This record gives sequence, C-alpha cells and structure tokens, in this order.
Amino acid sequence: MKNKRSSAPQEAETRPSRCPDNSAFKQQKLPAWKPQLTIASVLSTFFLTGAFCLSVGVSLVVAANSIRETQIDYSDKCSNCSKLRENSSNWNNECLCSINFTLAEDMLGDVFMYYGLQNFYQNHRRYVLSRSDEQLLGRNVDVQNTYCAPFAAYQNGTPMAPCGAIANSMFNDTIDLFYNFNSSVIQVPLLKTGNSWWTDKNVKFRNPESHNLSAAFAGTARPPYWHKPVYLLDEEDERNNGYINDDFIIWMRVSAFATFRNLYRRVSRKGQFADGLPAGNYTFLISYNFPVSKFKGKKYVILSTMVWSGGSNPFLGIAYLVCGTAAILTGFIITAIHLKLKKRKTYFQRR
Repeated sequence: MKNKRSSAPQEAETRPSRCPDNSAFKQQKLPAWKPQLTIASVLSTFFLTGAFCLSVGVSLVVAANSIRETQIDYSDKCSNCSKLRENSSNWNNECLCSINFTLAEDMLGDVFMYYGLQNFYQNHRRYVLSRSDEQLLGRNVDVQNTYCAPFAAYQNGTPMAPCGAIANSMFNDTIDLFYNFNSSVIQVPLLKTGNSWWTDKNVKFRNPESHNLSAAFAGTARPPYWHKPVYLLDEEDERNNGYINDDFIIWMRVSAFATFRNLYRRVSRKGQFADGLPAGNYTFLISYNFPVSKFKGKKYVILSTMVWSGGSNPFLGIAYLVCGTAAILTGFIITAIHLKLKKRKTYFQRR
C-alpha cells in the first residue's frame, strides 16, 4: 500500500498539464482597443457614409442614363419563321427575316449587339447540372456517367459532343446588320471574337488535341437540336471553333433569371463606323432558327453603348441612393433623439 501511495504523485508529475501555455495570446494579455463611441463620431460616420453613397449613386445613375440603347422584339415580326420552326421536321429549311428600324441619334463609341430572351428559364437545377466540364476541357470522358442525360448519347451509343441540355439548347439565330445610306446598303462590320470572358476562353474550355478538329471529334455526333457539328461552328477562324467558340462559351454561362441578354457581337470601329453607328436607317437580317413560341417566350436584338460603369443597368446607382438616404435619415433620427435626451437631462439637473 505504501508503494501505491508514493507512485500516485509521480504519475501526476508525468501526466501532461491542462493549463494553457504562459504566453500573451493564451493568457489573453495581448494589447486591445475598445472604441469609445461619442455622439460626434457616430453622427459624422452616418453623415459621411450617406454623402459618399449619394454622390456615387448620382454618378452611376447619370452614367446609366447617358447610355444609348435600341431594343427590337422580333418574335412577332418574324411570325412566318416562327410558325415554320414550330415543326421540328422543318429544321433544315432556312428562313430569313428582315427588320427595318431607325436610329434617331448617333451611337458614339463602342457599340455592342446583344440577343435577349424572355421566359427562358436557365436556372432549373437539372438544366444547370446538365453538362460535362471535363468534356469541355477536351478530355476523353464517358458521358454516360455524367449529368448530361438524356442528352449524353444516341441510342446506338454514339456520344454527343458537347453533351447536356445547356449545349443542346444553344441559341443559334444568325443576325447581320446593314446600314441604308443614300440608296445604298452597307453591311456593318461585326466582331465575333473577344466577346467572352478571358478565363472561360483560355482556362475552362479546350478542344481535344489532334492535328485537326474533325479528327479530334471523330466518333462523336452533334446534339439533336444543332444544325451542324461543333467543329463547324466557325470554319473561317480556327481559334474560334469547337469548344472555344465565343458564342458557345457565352451561352454555357447560364443566367439566373428568366429574362436575360447575352453579348452576340461588337461593331468593328473602322471605315464609316469608326466613331460608332451614325444616325439613320438600318436593317437587321436574321436567320431564324431558335423557336420560342412553344414556351411563350420572346426574342430581342439590342444595340447598346457602354460607359465607365458598365452597361445599361441603373440598379447599382439606385441601391447607392437608397443606402445613402437611409444613412442620412438615420443620422437625423439619432440627432433628434440625442437632443431630446439631452434636454430632459438638463431639466432634471436644474430641478
């Protein structure tokens, strides 16, 4: 018994201690700072924040209002083509539609052409997941084990390239712009490259490695709704073909809302259009391929300029104005409460 009692203190000495280390951090002895809030510092913070937000908001709203934009709904104006596209058996029949419009004033600077869709929901969970990022990186993958179904492969086992519902529903209208000047028709030069994000073009999308694209995509087939295979998206420019095609890349970045617009082209600033689009009469020549009547949607063509704050979207400026107004109103309310309490305190001190 004596040996057992003497061994207990020894075991306690060898057992690791649970006490924290004697350091400034673990002993909570680090220097600290506690702000002393005074009425002057609080009110100055609210009023300065409100003034800053209001100035930024006014600048953003003024910049957004200076943007020149023209939007044309061609869903009903191309009704003949729309009826033709309702029957999927007519997909091989080309249908052209021309729309005349007038620019009342010059659109100076860089001019961007967008296509807009309404009532097209890209935010459905199964739709968003219906793609293969590994396939879009040019890797050889088994699309049957991806989320691409039912647009993964045909019944004979031939895989689709690209697979998935997003790629299958790609917007495929062709839009050209013509300027009617002194009884002559001039085609406006449009840039079809440089419209996608740099990270998408150079990091997230890659073509399979091969001596030519047709050989790279051998053994695959186009999606059911496509008119041509992926390696023929742009036969004129090899750097804009296959998975690295700008139109394809932009479409694969899905929208969070049912009404959205995607960048389609940019006006090339050369020749008669060096300063932008002059005022006058114009014509859109559209090859109508994308049907929207079945889901009661609409299609638009938008011409818009750009300012330092971006495109035509006043939301950010309005948000700054609301925040600035709220901060200043809060400052006035705090001032009124402070004066009221101060007056009451003075009254009781005199009594």
